[in-house]
Amino acid sequence: MIARLRGIVEGIEDGRCIVDVGGVGYLVFCSSRTLGALPEAGVASLLIETQVREDAIALYGFGSSAEREWFRLLTTVQGVGAKVALALLSALSPDQLIAAIAAGDKAMLTRTPGVGPKLAVRICTELREKAGVMPGGGGQVLASPAMRGNVADALSALTNLGYRRAEAEAALARAADEHGEGAALDVLIRAGLKALAK
Repeated sequence: MIARLRGIVEGIEDGRCIVDVGGVGYLVFCSSRTLGALPEAGVASLLIETQVREDAIALYGFGSSAEREWFRLLTTVQGVGAKVALALLSALSPDQLIAAIAAGDKAMLTRTPGVGPKLAVRICTELREKAGVMPGGGGQVLASPAMRGNVADALSALTNLGYRRAEAEAALARAADEHGEGAALDVLIRAGLKALAK
């Protein structure tokens, strides 16, 4: 299995690139985010996910371990193949994926080509519990539409206590589902802490 490639970028095409490693050109499929960060003709290092099928061996390249972890997680969802996973990672950063799934923001997911409403619901449902512990990109995540009023204040309280924003958002999304977005601040904080303790 190939886990990493370091070589000269020979060419960048739509959705893929060729990396020359010791005279061998590897065709690597990547998100537009990763392709955009590659040098035109310089040395690059890509983390690789190798997929072996009956008819082909495909290499998928990533600029960060967070992106590779998200690719692996997304492809566990029925209906999300490698192509759709790369499309999602092209449209949304790991931080944006965490926020969208934690908030159940199906509209954000359906902006990706190949992701319809049913698949967006499946992604949110199946990955909601896992999204909070997934790595982000370290960028600032904008508050999701579900995080307003007392829920936004509870989010601020939990992050000030030292919880990761993505974990706190996921916990408060569950608390808001259970108690309603209009619940008292202390109720939401207690429910959020309870969810985080599980």
